[in-house]
Amino acid sequence: MSTTPTRAKRRRQVRIASKLKVPLPPQLQRVNLNAAGIDIGSEEHWAAVPPGRDCEGQDVRRFGAFSGDLCALADWLQRCEIETVAMESTGVYWIALYELLVERGFEVLLVDARRVRNVPGRKTDVLDCQWLQELHTYGLLRGAFRPADQVCVLRSYLRQRSMLVAYASIISSICKKRWSR
Repeated sequence: MSTTPTRAKRRRQVRIASKLKVPLPPQLQRVNLNAAGIDIGSEEHWAAVPPGRDCEGQDVRRFGAFSGDLCALADWLQRCEIETVAMESTGVYWIALYELLVERGFEVLLVDARRVRNVPGRKTDVLDCQWLQELHTYGLLRGAFRPADQVCVLRSYLRQRSMLVAYASIISSICKKRWSR
């Protein structure tokens, strides 16, 4: 049985989320007027832009996790005139989208999911992306550490090397067992 909500349930979540607005203190200043929030998932990503930015009236949209879907998400953000994006760093699913958005010229803020999740009342992906967008608009998010590109490349080589060494040791032990018979 699939745990993915039906389309009707997702539409209901979007409608309910758009009606729930908590009044904010008047002393808060909007810092990032062109900010978006993205909730990252393994199968789908939910993105929210400021109200009124989408020409079709959909301030929250769902995108898949494949390359074509990620490009569609980046195109949609460009059409909505978004300059900066806040997204949760969930597992490894954020990496492809992060690299694509940086390549397209967006300022991307990678947020630690544990810090954002401490706020009660947000149970759906729709509410999560809207909450990220709202917090980022007011400048209340701090980005997680992201090393320089050269360090990331070096880390990927080291990971690949350690994987190859592990495979070689497994193959070596299998061959030794077969030859010792």
